[in-house]
Amino acid sequence: MADQWGERMPRSVSLLQTIAVSVGITIGSGIFRVPATVAAQLQAPGAMLLCWVLGGIVALCGALTVAELAAALPRSGGIFAYLLEGYGPLPAFLFGWTELVVIRAAALGAIATIFAEYLGYFVPLSAVQVRQTAALAIVVVGIINYVGVQRAAAVLSASTVVKYAVLLALGLLAFTATGARAAPLTPAWSAGVSPWMLASALIPVMWTYDGWADATAVAGEIRDPQRNLPLALIAGAGCVMLVYLVVNVGFLYALAPAQMAQSKLIAATVAERIPLLSGAGAAVVAMAVVVSAFSSLHASMLTGSRIFFAMADRGLFFRAAAHVSPRFNTPSVAIALASVLGVAYVLQNDFAQLADKFILGIWPFYAAAVAAVFVLRRRSPALARPYRVWGYPLVPAIFLVASAFMVLNSLVTDPRNTGLIFLIILAGIPVFWLRRRATRGHPLSPA
Repeated sequence: MADQWGERMPRSVSLLQTIAVSVGITIGSGIFRVPATVAAQLQAPGAMLLCWVLGGIVALCGALTVAELAAALPRSGGIFAYLLEGYGPLPAFLFGWTELVVIRAAALGAIATIFAEYLGYFVPLSAVQVRQTAALAIVVVGIINYVGVQRAAAVLSASTVVKYAVLLALGLLAFTATGARAAPLTPAWSAGVSPWMLASALIPVMWTYDGWADATAVAGEIRDPQRNLPLALIAGAGCVMLVYLVVNVGFLYALAPAQMAQSKLIAATVAERIPLLSGAGAAVVAMAVVVSAFSSLHASMLTGSRIFFAMADRGLFFRAAAHVSPRFNTPSVAIALASVLGVAYVLQNDFAQLADKFILGIWPFYAAAVAAVFVLRRRSPALARPYRVWGYPLVPAIFLVASAFMVLNSLVTDPRNTGLIFLIILAGIPVFWLRRRATRGHPLSPA
């Protein structure tokens, strides 16, 4: 039976488990390589740290804002539910469409591939075996999610705690690295750093922060959601920002920006200079990436499957995807669909280089969800809001301005790939109208 919000799965996920979902899906492999990318683009310590701080502030502003929607509308699907409530079926469908055909497949496939590649440090794997191992990892994670949300949340919580502790320790131990610089933050700024350069560097930084809103996808299974969801979103964003800053300051102590820019495996380079690790730095980093990628893969499966479930449950996708396993109380068909998409992605390695580019496709939907706070405050003033965004309207406005700046910058600097992303999103419009016509103009027919 459905609860007061219309959800049909048990609300058993705790506050700490929800924080683990938020942190687990956000901290992936990006933090182990993006600092080198930022160093190559900005080259000045002050500008580099400013970029990471700005990224954290943008993510925190997004979390503070979406928390209001999450508390008022604790429905499965998260962003999908807020777009549906704020703007109607078409924008919500386009979000789900983008997740279905691009974002979720790319996320699962790319994370699983990174997991397999770093696992190859300990067990030599050929290129074909890397793809097979990645596919197997997706299947295993899918099975764990299928046999119950509590089992999935327990595995995710444990792997996230280990990941966070290892990453924080690496950042702190970097201060003891051999050859650490006495004045790592000087010169703080370079005259050649422009706002457009900062905006360009902010895109890969925001890729590492992506996931700050994903815990809302499992809102239909969170215990006491009106209290726990806002707390989890805000705490998760804060925890990620803290560890990212520690890691980047530590890396700047261990390496000069020019050295960081030339190091593709920057975390391994820093770890090899830490005396306590006694030459085992590469192995430690490899294991850290394996655990980190597994945690992110697990969280991506947990959240992505709930988006597909929510689409079907609200009549915007095939009815079968709204099926709930009577034995395990999980969206079994949606989990199977997400698993198949991820496996199909890793077996088509021609798409591997597109994973990072497609992440920009989610930001217009993030912006629309944040703007929905303004829409719903005006249109539905009587809606119960257990939490109201702190700093309204400035906090959501900061997020919207930053999002618009990043998207515009991407259109200017990389029009081809950015245009491709938007074409894929817009391709969902005829699909929506065809489905609407097939369902006789009732796109929200009960599942």
